[in-house]
Amino acid sequence: MDVLINVFVGLHIIGIASLLGGFLTQMKAMGAGTARFSPSMLHGALTMLVTGVLLVGFNEMDGQAVNNIKVGVKLAVLFVILALVYVKRDEEQVDKALFGAVGGLTVLNIFIAVLWN
Repeated sequence: MDVLINVFVGLHIIGIASLLGGFLTQMKAMGAGTARFSPSMLHGALTMLVTGVLLVGFNEMDGQAVNNIKVGVKLAVLFVILALVYVKRDEEQVDKALFGAVGGLTVLNIFIAVLWN
């Protein structure tokens, strides 16, 4: 079970990298007001959702303690990210504040994962 959990942790990190990488590559465009949500951002957020839910299930099956409040907060933040990216995915440019909010929420989700014990 440990190998399976570690594989999905790796996939979860790949999802985070895709979402955050998509944001960071658009930073210059955000300054010019021409940033848009790339498909990699949507796919990264969806990867995070699927792998995160599976990780909770795998950890429960393995008998490990799961902090359900932390998982719920991370899930709520991810749902906001997913909603924003999904709704605005086809627009040629996204408002700076909205694009920055997705980046900020992504970083918030990373810090919740790392710092919340």
